[in-house]
Amino acid sequence: MTKKPLKRAVRQNLIGWSFLSIWVIGFLIFTMIPLFTSLYYSMSKVVLSGEGIQVTFVWFDNYKQIFSSSEGFNFLQSVSDFAIEILFKVPIITVFAIIIAVMLNQDMKGRGFFRAIYFLPVIIASGPVINQLVYQGAATIPLIEEMGILDFINNTFTEALARPIANIFSELIVILWFSGVQILLFIAALQKIDRATYEAAMIDGAGPWESFWKITIPALKSMVLVSVIFTIINLATFSENDAIQHIKTNMFALETGFGFSSAIAWLYFIALAIILGLSFLLFGAFAKERGRR
Repeated sequence: MTKKPLKRAVRQNLIGWSFLSIWVIGFLIFTMIPLFTSLYYSMSKVVLSGEGIQVTFVWFDNYKQIFSSSEGFNFLQSVSDFAIEILFKVPIITVFAIIIAVMLNQDMKGRGFFRAIYFLPVIIASGPVINQLVYQGAATIPLIEEMGILDFINNTFTEALARPIANIFSELIVILWFSGVQILLFIAALQKIDRATYEAAMIDGAGPWESFWKITIPALKSMVLVSVIFTIINLATFSENDAIQHIKTNMFALETGFGFSSAIAWLYFIALAIILGLSFLLFGAFAKERGRR
């Protein structure tokens, strides 16, 4: 009895799932298992001893400790500072990436070289490298300190608001280094715009400024949302982030350990999810509004 050959759609689905299964298996083993383990640890007291890892289930004691201990207060303060910094860092990185992308999308010699230059910090800007650059004073613009901008911020705003704003100005160069991927995203979006659209606008009397706001910006509306989401995640997961540093420090501390660090990691995850949700609602609505226009 001869078997009927599989239909083309079925074969294509099997091929697709065969490639996708590699990611699914890796996600289940290397992401889901550690994820549920950390959730279990966040509600347990974890002790490392010569006999191995001893886990005692304590329900929400670790979360209560976050709001009642100095370590927990410091962590919550770092999360609050990060949320405030996001309000300033994301617009700076996004606007800078759009400007550089528009410049690099022009017809000029050495365009590929300059694109590589702007993407290079994405490759080399690891935690130790940035620490050395900050230590050597290469992360800030000397004119900012000479003009007393940092002193003005510290004397004008409250401590809770002045601290994250001053950090932005003191690490302005480092912040701009986080724009490499976003520049490539905007360049990809710009290359999809038909040049005939700009030519038609010029014939109708539109100048470069009008073409930028009426053609370029609407074409980048969806990519702005992608850039904002990527920037927030990139900044939130950076190894030198203060919240990440608190998680690392408490992980191996005798007074806290894996249980407490897992609890603050989950709180950080929830805070990040809220920030991403608000950003998606805000910039998603902006993209739809620009699309209707």
